[in-house]
Order: sequence, then structure tokens, then C-alpha cells
Amino acid sequence: MTCFLTGGSGFIGANLLHELVARGHRVRALLRPGADLRGIEGIEYERVTGDITDRSDDLAALMQGCDWCFHLAARYALWLPDYGPMYKANVVGTQKVIRAAVKARCSRIVYTSTTGCIGLPKRDASGNFIPTDEQTRVGESQMSSHYKRSKWQAEVAVRQLAAEGAPVVIVNPSAPVGPRDVKPTPTGQVIVDFLNRAMPAYLDTGLNWVSVRDVAVGHILAAERGRVGERYILGNESGNWTLQQGFQVLSEISGVPAPRFQLPFALALGAAHADEWISRLTHRPPRAPLAGVRMARHRMWYNPSKAVQELGLPQTPPQQALREAVDWFRLHGYVGKKSDA
Repeated sequence: MTCFLTGGSGFIGANLLHELVARGHRVRALLRPGADLRGIEGIEYERVTGDITDRSDDLAALMQGCDWCFHLAARYALWLPDYGPMYKANVVGTQKVIRAAVKARCSRIVYTSTTGCIGLPKRDASGNFIPTDEQTRVGESQMSSHYKRSKWQAEVAVRQLAAEGAPVVIVNPSAPVGPRDVKPTPTGQVIVDFLNRAMPAYLDTGLNWVSVRDVAVGHILAAERGRVGERYILGNESGNWTLQQGFQVLSEISGVPAPRFQLPFALALGAAHADEWISRLTHRPPRAPLAGVRMARHRMWYNPSKAVQELGLPQTPPQQALREAVDWFRLHGYVGKKSDA
């Protein structure tokens, strides 16, 4: 297949590009001028330069001859001085890409959303958290950050385009970890900070940890087997861990002691408010964005059984995914120096 890919220089996108090429597919990657290409060095692909938010770019023309379209490009941040560009990229840009793929007659379009658009777990009668799935009821009022709200609005638009005939499948990755996390992502930054012993305490939160390689494969499986208009959680059935459990595994892998102190949520929230107040003056991103702290109040645990059963989503043990992440960060110089260097 000839595949059109947006967001190929990002964490999931780079791993997807590698996986597509390894499987013998041809990839035409839309990359912005000045994109960081470290995650996709050493592989053969066709580069086209452009921006999904640029009105002058004729994306349909760039997609001519492509069988599949993978739309991963998005603006991801938990704090920005101006959120307008985020909505422009995530909502307007997504509509532009999907419509262009339809015009170019792509036979399958895979749109990358987020589990942030899936309802949060609730407790059962015994007080245990029940991981949620694609059918959990949720609305825009429950989107607690601009990023989640923009992705929710994009998902609503994509579902409408699917109802109008676009051959689009939606995938919702949880918290991927593994190699090629160049930036790194917020989850990757947690691992980097842990390895650099810059994580003195932890919050009582939970993530669904999943191998980024499995997420990349899940995109291809969605193109091959996914049902049009459906969405699939790309996560791991064994990956619903508290942050404390994740740190314990990281400690076993790396030899770095896990933090022992649990930070009270109220204290973290107060610090985030102060941090964002400073950011308004300096225009520098806060170390602990308020949106991130608010999200950490919840167990972000999900049930990916639909993707496992319908797509055949691989289930690499989260321990292995974390080991690959640790090895990659150490090999590429993220440990022992400032993480933003």
C-alpha cells in the first residue's frame, strides 16, 4: 500500500512510519518545515513539506495515489499562552485532512484521537475502579483541558464525516511508552525525570501503560480490519497501573530508587496554580500544568478488549515497553543531563 502520513515526526508517528516501512508499505509523510526528524532517521520514505493548517496547501493533490491515510498530526500541550492555534490544528486541520483523503479516494483513513475522549472509570459497589471502554457515555462538558476539548470536537467532526461516507476509523491510544520519544511526551518526561532522580514524590493517579510499538501496529490493523465509523482503544489489558506501581517497575528495571512520598492532591493543585500564574508573566510553560494535575486526580484506566478481539491488537507486557523506553532514553543521552537539553 501507499500510505499518506501526517505527524510522522511525533512519537507515535515515528514508530508507525518505521512499522509501515518494515512491512513493505510505501510512505508519503507530510512534515512541516523545520520538523525534528531524529525519530525517523535511517528509513526510506517520501517527504512532502506542508502544514495541515495552511490554507494554501492542497492536501488532496499531495495524497493522489495513496491507498491509506493516517492522520496523527495534532497540537498537544497542557498549557499554552494562546489556545487558538491548538483548536485550529486539532479541529479545523483534522476536518481538512479527512476531506482531502476522501477527495483523493483513499480507501481507508485512520484518525488518531486519544483516550482523553473516553469516559473516566467509576468505582463499583466494592470501591474498585472499573476500566472504561468505547461505549462509556461522555460529553464535551467532561473534557477538563483545552487539549481534550479540541480532540473531542475533532472526534465529533470525524464521526460526522464517517456518517457522510468517509471511510474513517478512529483509534484512541492510552499512555504509550517505548523508543523514539524524542521530545519527549508528558509520559516520557515522567520516565526521564524518574531516571534523573528529579521525581521526589508521586500523585495518587493511574495510567494505562502500553507499548508504542503496539500502538503503531494497532494503526495498521485499524486500516486493515477496523470498521468504518468505529473507535478502538489502543491500550494494554494488563497495563492499568497506579503511578506508584509504574515507578516500582521502573525501579526494578533501572536500579533507580522509586519515590516514597505521596504528594497530597491539594498541595499539587496549589503549586500548579502558582506555577501557571508565573507562566502568565514569563510566557514559559509551567513545570506542572494545572490541566495535568487535574487529570491526575483520576484513574485513567481503560479496557482495550474491543481492539484486541476485532483488530488483533498486540499485548506486549508493559514491563517490556518500559524497559525499551529506559534503554532508549539512556542510549540517546536523556539521562544525566537536563531533560530539555
